Order: sequence, then structure tokens, then C-alpha cells
Amino acid sequence: MMYGMKKVRTRIAPSPTGDPHVGTAYMAIYNYLFAKHFGGDFLLRVEDTDQSRSAPEYEANIYKAIEWLGIDWDEGPNRGGPFGPYRQSERTEIYREFAEKLIKEGHAYRCFATAQELEEMRLVLRQQGKRQGYDRRYRNLSEAEVKKRLDEGQPYVVRLKIPLTGNCEFNDGIKGPISFPWQDVDDQILLKSDGFPTYHLANVVDDHLMEITHVIRGEEWISSTPKHVHLYNCFGWEAPEFYHMPLLLGSDGKKLSKRKNPTSVFYYRDSGFLKDAFVNFLTLMGYSREGEENEVYSLETLIKEFDPARLRKSGAIFDVRKLEWLNQQYLINNIPQERLWDEIKGWAFSDEKMRKLIPLVQSRIKTFPEFFELCDFMFRTNIGLSEELLTPKSLTVESSALLLQQMLADFEAFTDWDREMFESTSKSIAERFGVNHKKVVMPIFFATITGKHTGPPLFDSCAILGRDIVRARFLAAINILGGISHKNQKRLEEARARNDFASLIAKKGATV
Repeated sequence: MMYGMKKVRTRIAPSPTGDPHVGTAYMAIYNYLFAKHFGGDFLLRVEDTDQSRSAPEYEANIYKAIEWLGIDWDEGPNRGGPFGPYRQSERTEIYREFAEKLIKEGHAYRCFATAQELEEMRLVLRQQGKRQGYDRRYRNLSEAEVKKRLDEGQPYVVRLKIPLTGNCEFNDGIKGPISFPWQDVDDQILLKSDGFPTYHLANVVDDHLMEITHVIRGEEWISSTPKHVHLYNCFGWEAPEFYHMPLLLGSDGKKLSKRKNPTSVFYYRDSGFLKDAFVNFLTLMGYSREGEENEVYSLETLIKEFDPARLRKSGAIFDVRKLEWLNQQYLINNIPQERLWDEIKGWAFSDEKMRKLIPLVQSRIKTFPEFFELCDFMFRTNIGLSEELLTPKSLTVESSALLLQQMLADFEAFTDWDREMFESTSKSIAERFGVNHKKVVMPIFFATITGKHTGPPLFDSCAILGRDIVRARFLAAINILGGISHKNQKRLEEARARNDFASLIAKKGATV
């Protein structure tokens, strides 16, 4: 089946800079659906130009997450294909050549603005009440002036020359016709001073060279689309069709955020959700099946019936209760009773997991039932958190929340969430907040992870649970304590800047 006269080619292009996000899974599913319904190809491209944050283990996790969903890509870094390489870090010379082409043809220019100049621009524009951005001061330098600065070795970035008047008009497959005034669009950086491209240049060049016909991505990219449309025009290329999918929303109606919600695909896998139920759930977020009573269906069914006209225009709430209901339907209807124990055993009682857990409990139990009394938190989602459990007698509820928030922020700075990291970070938190590690930090930490103040060794237990479950439990604990208000978030940021966390602690009664 063809879509128009071209073979359909879609892609996802995640950055390997963190845990695989449910938003990546959501986009992967819809790009896969679109391509497979029309008999096309689905590509996976790794956008790893942010060298300071990209890591091989994060790239490996992208593959694991998408494979867990049951989605197979036709071309990619670990599959090869006729349009490789599929890692942007391996394509830097291609981007530099196209950047030079834009400069030569007058569509881009070298900008020598320093960090100090950019800050001064922001201050002046803020004082004038204007939109803050780059003031284009290097846009019209003479060739002689550019050569002089290059000979002096001045660092520069390459910026795109955006039209100064008129509007950018383009059609979105979901939203319809869209118009953007060019005066609201900055001269976008295309090539950074380190020679690596920004998303905007690499995305357009790669999509053209890899013959992508349909760009299906989140609606947060709508405001960037004028820059991409202009780049296609500058190169003289035909732009792909754009489809901007509605965002996944949290219960507060705002974009799903890892500050408030578990957003890693692995969290849902490790929490015992079936992949088919999870995929089914994500398709409900972006697709309307009006007139269809059944909300439980396979990916194969949706590929067969898929119609782009039924893609949703507005975001849907990422309702975990709906996911739980769907998961129950799959457990009842898709897993025979004789297979259920094997599924549970594979999820919770794998030999690999038990080899790590048993040494922590062998000397602590007198009978087999005590294993479950001691380790029940390893197999539960709701561990019974409460303000009382999470707040030592010497601290206020607010102080406990701030301490947990900063501890989680410290964890996020590490790639490996292992035993040593948990121990050293908790001790560092105690020292910086000016509280006792054993009497204050450990009770809060223990309760956050286990729902009680006793259990097997805490740091080893955290390492077994893994970063996604640990992160989710910290978020749950912070929420139980009332969350972090904008005011307290600002207080935390100021404390970080001063490296003075002790001022955040409000004590009740006795000195800690």
C-alpha cells in the first residue's frame, strides 16, 4: 500500500541522554503504525550530538525499551541500512558541508557573539519589554570583516538567516493550516562552536537524505517547524508532511513531567505491566476510535484499521488507573491460568534478582514467611507511605520534602545508581543539610523505599530495585509530603547556588 506516489518512510530520533521516556515510546508507536499501515519503512536514528550528556548505556536502553514494546525498526545504528550511518555523531562532516553551502549561498552566516554579548542583549531587550533573543548584530558583516575574525581565531556559530517580514505558512496533518510571523522566529543556530550541529540542521539534513516522507512528532515542535520549513526552502528540497501529535498530559493537565510522574518505560515494565497492555494504552492517548466500543485491541488490529484522519488534536491524560484496568483485561483474557505463575515468576522472582536479594535476608529471617514480611516492598507498588513515616520527630513535613527533593536531584547526577552511590549521596545530604545521617536521613530514606523503618540493607535494596522504581518512590514520598511548591523550588535553587542547604531545615523541638 502506498501513501500518494512515494513509499512511506517514518522515523524516531531519540537522544541517548537519559532513561527511555514514555514520550519516546508514544512517538515510536505512532511512527511504526503509520509506516506499517501504508507498507513503508520505520527508521531509528540516534541524535547523540550532545556529547556531554550522551552515553552508550543510554543508547542501549533505547533499543531495549522499543524492543520491549514489540516494535521492530527496519533501519538503525544496530541494524544498518542504505542511508547510514544512523548516529548523528558519525555524520558531523555531512552537516558541516551543508552549513558551508548555506553560508556560500547567503542563507546563513557566521556569528561571533560572545556569552557576555548574548547576556547583554537579553538584559537590554528585557528592559525594553521586547521578546528576548539574539539581535542579529553579526548578520551582515562584510566578507573582509569575517575573514579578519577567522584569521584571529575567534570562535563562532553558524546561524540561519530567517526572513525579517511576512509569515511562514505550512500545513499540519493533524492541526491543519498553521501560520507563524517571521518576526517571532530567531536566527537559529545551526552549527555550534564545537562543530556539532544543533537539532534543527541535523534533523532536516538527515530527514532529506534518509528520504523521510512523514515527520510525526510531539506538538512541542510546532514552534520549530518554521525554521525547518525555511531550511528545506533554502536547500531547494521538498519538505516531508508534518504531523504534530498531542502531548501526554499528567493529572494536572500539564505536559507529563518526570519531576512529578514516573516517565521511564522501564518503570512500567518493572512495575508488572504487560507490554501489550502498555502499547494499547499509549495508542488510546493519540487516536480516536469513535464508534468502536472495544478499547482493548492489538497493535496488529490498529495497523490494519489505521486512519491518519483519526489522530487526536488535543492531549490525553496519562491515567495510570486506565492502564491498570487495561492490564487487568489482558491478564484475564490473554494469559491462560497455567501460564500466569510463569509470568509472575519471570517478573518478580527471576534467578538473577533472587541471587542479589537472598544474601541480604538469609541472616535476618527465622522462617520462610518472614522473607515476605521483610521484603514485601520489593514486590509492591503501594508501600503505604504516610507523613508520619516520612517525617522524623525533629523536622517539619516541608523540611523532609525539601531533603528528599535534593537527594533525588543528587541521584540524577549519576549514571550508575549502585550501592556506593546511594550510601555516599545520603551521607553527603546529611552533611550539607546539617542533620544527623543515622537519626534523620536514614529513617526518611528507609521509609521512602520500604514503607517502614526496618528491612534488609537499604543501599543494596535500592540497587536491586533500580533507578526507575527508586525514582518513582521518591516522587511518591514527596507528593505525600505535599509536593514542592514554586516558592520552595526557588528556595532549593537558591540554596544550591549558595551551597547552603542547612537554612532550608526547620526543626521541631530538640536539636538534631
